[in-house]
This record gives sequence, structure tokens and C-alpha cells, in this order.
Amino acid sequence: MTIRKRSINGWAAIALAVLALTGFRWALDNLLLAIGMLALGAIAIVIGVKVRRRTTGARRQRMAANLQRLGPAEFEHFIADLCRRDGCRSVRVVGGANDHAADVLYVDPRGRRGLIQAKRYKHGNNVGNEHVQMVNGTYRDAHGCTHASIVTTSRFTAAARQFADHVGIALVDETRLNAWIGGQRAAAPWN
Repeated sequence: MTIRKRSINGWAAIALAVLALTGFRWALDNLLLAIGMLALGAIAIVIGVKVRRRTTGARRQRMAANLQRLGPAEFEHFIADLCRRDGCRSVRVVGGANDHAADVLYVDPRGRRGLIQAKRYKHGNNVGNEHVQMVNGTYRDAHGCTHASIVTTSRFTAAARQFADHVGIALVDETRLNAWIGGQRAAAPWN
């Protein structure tokens, strides 16, 4: 660090100390006003947090409703777009008749080939174990992938979750999907 930068940083520290002391002195002289301002600030923060929670909840409900309006092929393309957004390469939508339990194939940001089976189901219509079995039976040999996942707008049955955990297939339910859509890369199927 140069002498000039140290000098500027020193003056900035002195200025902040003077401001802090002045503010502290003012707060002591105007104690009731300072307490009132702190209380108003705390109330504003609480209201802001509550509004944000409501807004986030409403946004998730709208998002889920919008996904239900997509057709199966549109949902597959939407999932492929999420993969591209998060750094996947060679993303291809391959769903359709005789797709061997694959709707989206991709190379993830770490260079691994992956497969996604997309299930746009209504809430309450849970994805069953048979889908996990189909993906498990094809993702390595038929598609040459190192990992696989099933992404749904609904949830998974207990048997599906148990078997997927046993064979290492990632399950992305409605909650994790909404997080992924919202930009939480840790929620992506390859993480």
C-alpha cells in the first residue's frame, strides 16, 4: 500500500470517528428522540421483512401456476433454459416418444454429462418410484451420462425418494425447483 493510500485511509478513519462521536453526543443530548428514531427503524425493518415474505410466497404461487400452464414440451424447454442460464453446455431437449426416460441432456459446469427427466405434474400428483427406476435403468448405458435427476412441479413418493437416494439420482421437487428458478444455483440438479 502506498503512503498516499495509507494517508487517505487514516483521514477516513479519523472522519468516521468524529462522526460517530458527534452522533453519540447528539443521541445523549436528544435521548428520547434517538430512542424514537431507533424504534421507528426497527418497526420499518419488521414491516419490510413481513412484506418480503408475503411477496415471495405470492411470487412462488404465481410461478407454480405459470408452470402448470406450460405443456409438457414447453416445460422441458423451460428446464433446458434453466440449465443454459446456469452454465451448462450442449443442452438438448430430447423428450418425446422412445426418449428412454430422458427429456434434457446437458454437460454441467464441471464438465459432467447429465440427464433430466421432467415431470410437470399437478400438486398432489406425486412422482412415483417407477420413474426413478426408468431413469436409473437408462441414464448411464443408453445416454452415457454420469448423473441423472428428475425435476417435477409436484413432489415425490416416499418410495421414490428412498430409491433415488439409494442409487444416487437427484430429485428436484416443487420447492427446490422454485429455488432453482429463483437463481439459487445450489438447487440445480447437478449440485
